Order: sequence, then structure tokens, then C-alpha cells
Amino acid sequence: MDSLVKHGVILKPTDLEFENLGVLNPAVYQEGNTVHMFYRAAHVGNFSSIGYCQFNGPLDLVQRDKKPIIFPEFIYECHGVEDPRLTKIEDTYYLSYVAYDGVNAFGALAVSKDLKKWKKKGIITPRFSALAYNNLLHEKKIKESDPNALYVKHNNESKHHFNPITKDDAYVWDKNVVFFPRKINGKYAFLHRLLPAIQFASYENLSDLNAEFWSNYIRGLDQHTVLCPKYKHESSHIGSGCPPIETADGWLLIYHATEKSEKGLVYHACAALLDLENPLKVIARLKEPLVSPSETYEKQGYVNFVVFPTGTAIFDGRLYIYYGAADDEIAVASVDFNELMNNLNNQSDENVIS
Repeated sequence: MDSLVKHGVILKPTDLEFENLGVLNPAVYQEGNTVHMFYRAAHVGNFSSIGYCQFNGPLDLVQRDKKPIIFPEFIYECHGVEDPRLTKIEDTYYLSYVAYDGVNAFGALAVSKDLKKWKKKGIITPRFSALAYNNLLHEKKIKESDPNALYVKHNNESKHHFNPITKDDAYVWDKNVVFFPRKINGKYAFLHRLLPAIQFASYENLSDLNAEFWSNYIRGLDQHTVLCPKYKHESSHIGSGCPPIETADGWLLIYHATEKSEKGLVYHACAALLDLENPLKVIARLKEPLVSPSETYEKQGYVNFVVFPTGTAIFDGRLYIYYGAADDEIAVASVDFNELMNNLNNQSDENVIS
């Protein structure tokens, strides 16, 4: 992208106990000229909470709290509340995050009216062991070309299915929950990630997201799949990144892609365009990454070669993409919004695996 500018690191860890290991993967909400940032703060031992800071414009840090605003309170998140994303729907803020207990990782939700007081709503993604998940996937005959075959293969190869404490199967990980900023067809809607692809789910009431709902959902997981890994830079897996941005042409989705390489996994920021009323329909998708690790702060850190996008803001016609850099610090890149949309509109896509 010709207009791409990397603005560098804008937030680093401090000596404060809750963030002395790293700061990364921030949720962002833009309110006029103010950028509210809720970031993952990790302390020694890799236990995470969520810190808060504020920017005037895209880059000028003007406030930073000295204590976490959201922290582990329940068994299912005892090892960390991680990787938040933030969306406002009507008069309520929806902050989704990864609840991690040291073995299992689930998508969880907290809500607020004022960005200060948060009420946790618990886990909203499915909870199935590897065996139960596999059985659900196999309840209908799977062709090799089906997306479900991709899930089965990845499930069988996953390293996250053994609980070293109980010696039982662990749960299948479901991460990267990202809400759309308005209801779609009268329902709350979100993207999430059962490896290695991105799925779409919607509901009328949170109570709808029960075991029966998710069992039926997984039986037909291919019908809920938005994006599958397709290009070389997506050779390992992909995941939803920033909350979708509504445009006249569709939902602009900035997502992350993970590439297998000789130096290990490489994380990129990528872009796609989804249909406004049916986000399962992919209108366009860039064939090359939007932002890739090229700077030292992206290539060397707690995890090397990571650009992990989780929030955006728009200033003066430019889209600012906030991301975790090497799982150590928070950095920003920007592109001309119109150039990005023009590039997407010049590239069509189909929901296929290749």
C-alpha cells in the first residue's frame, strides 16, 4: 500500500507490577478527537489484566491509569483477561476479551455505559472438548473440499487439547471475538475464531448462546465460516482483528493472518470487505498483507515477528491501525482510507479455500 506509514511504538511496559512484562493488543474506541485504549497488560509470569490510557488524536498520549481497569475475578479467567476488542452498540459498550485459565481459552464479554464501570457477562463462545467438537463436526459426511474438513484437520493437529492438571482433554480454544457496531437483521452479531478460520454468529439474547445453540452451530460450521486461510501469508491460520467498520461498500474488516515460515510463525495485518447485511458474503479481500513485521520492534520481542491488529481510528482521511508489536509493545500504522477502499474494490473474492 503506497500510503502506508508506520508511526512506531506508542505504548511500552512500565515498572508497575501489572504491566512489567509487556503491553499489547489494544481495544480502541474513538470519540471525536479522543482515542480510548484498553490494552492487554502482562506481568511477570504472563498473567494478564486490562489497562486503560487515552490519546489526544491518534498518537498523543495524555492519560494512563496506574491500575488495571479490568482484571481476573473468576476461575475461567484466573490466568488472564487478554486481547480486548471494543465496540459501541446503541448506548452500550461491548468489550470482548479472551478468558484464559492457564489451559483453556474462551471468548468472554463485559459491558459498560460509561467506559468506566464494567459488568462481566461471562463466556459467550462454545465449550467443547476436542473429542466432543470432533464428533459434532463429523455428524454429517465431510467432503475433502468442505471447510469442515479443514477444522477437523486442525483439531487433530492442535496442541491445546490436553490438560496437564486433570490429564483429560482440554476445551477447544475459541478466541478473537469481535462485535459489529450495530445489529444485523435485528440481532447482535460478532465474529470469532475456531482455528484456523473466522466465523460469524448472531443472537437476540445472550441466553441464546447455550450448549444446544453451539452444538447445532458446529454441526454446520462450514455454513458459518466467513474467511478461511487462502494465501501464502495465511498458511497457518487467520483470526478476526479489529471491529468491522461500516462503509457504503460493505464492512471493512482488518484481520490478522499467520504465516508458516523458516523463522517460525509470522503475523500480518490484512483487509477484507464483507456484505453489509450478510457478512458471510465476502465482497473483496487483499491478496497481500496490509502491514507486516519489518521493524525491529515488530520482529524482536516476547514473540518474534508479530503484527496483531485489534483497533482502529480515523483521522483526516487516514485509517490508523493499532496493533501488538512482537507481543511486547503497542504500535500504530496508518493508510489512506480511500486508497485502501479503492484497492479492495478492485479485488473480488470468493468464500473458497485454495
